Amino acid sequence: MPLAAHHLKVVLVEPEIPQNTGNIARLCAVTGTQLHLVRPLGFFLNERNFKRAGMDYLKDVPIVVHDDLAALWKVIGDEPVWLTSAFATQAYWDVQYGAGDWLFFGKESAGLPKALLEQHADRGVTIPMVDGARGLNLATAAGIVVYEALRQIRV
Repeated sequence: MPLAAHHLKVVLVEPEIPQNTGNIARLCAVTGTQLHLVRPLGFFLNERNFKRAGMDYLKDVPIVVHDDLAALWKVIGDEPVWLTSAFATQAYWDVQYGAGDWLFFGKESAGLPKALLEQHADRGVTIPMVDGARGLNLATAAGIVVYEALRQIRV
């Protein structure tokens, strides 16, 4: 079943592992979602490195790279954002997503910056897990949230 056009955006803040970014880029390719990367990156953005990470389909993924969060925020303006974090208090399925929302994911080793989470505390979402669980892979988390947003907006 094909998806209709939408304007969801996935933001990876300081991603560290090219394979995770590759999996998320593939998610974005098959869902028609823009991918935004915020520097510093834990890998080089060149075709050779991406092919090694399984990203030979990059031509199908609109990727925008931002030098830092301040530069990204100039692009976002007042558009709605959702910040995924283990420290958020509302489940990802309990919020209402819109077709133009920005879905943020933090780096593998530390998540999103604490200051960003505090600044937008009402926009934080978490993926519920059993007590004591270490956490989900970044690409898995992105897939869960993107498809919930798509389910809600019914594109």
